[in-house]
Amino acid sequence: MADKQAVTVVLSSESTMTQGMAMVLANQMQEQGAQVDILLCDHAGGLALKGASGEAMKPNNVSPAQLLDGALKKGATASVCALYLPNTGKKHDDLKDGIKAAKPAEMGAALLEPNRRVIGF
Repeated sequence: MADKQAVTVVLSSESTMTQGMAMVLANQMQEQGAQVDILLCDHAGGLALKGASGEAMKPNNVSPAQLLDGALKKGATASVCALYLPNTGKKHDDLKDGIKAAKPAEMGAALLEPNRRVIGF
């Protein structure tokens, strides 16, 4: 069997609808066999915090944070950008289990992988 398609979803938008669409598509790509890695920056970093809720979106009445949780449960990885924690005053302990701060050298190398797709929101 061929390796799974690697996809990195980079999400920095403050918009609930944009965050929701990014997470819906991340979940769909997973269901279609991709290995999805999610990088959360700027306002979207809030989705990575313990207790993140947010506005539920129609038609399924789920929030972007709930969609992120679903993707993680199905095997996606998620991290906050290296700038998020030091510039928001948040700590590693504030992040949901399994979410870490990205290391720029590792993230840069991953983004350069020849068969990886990178999608930004």
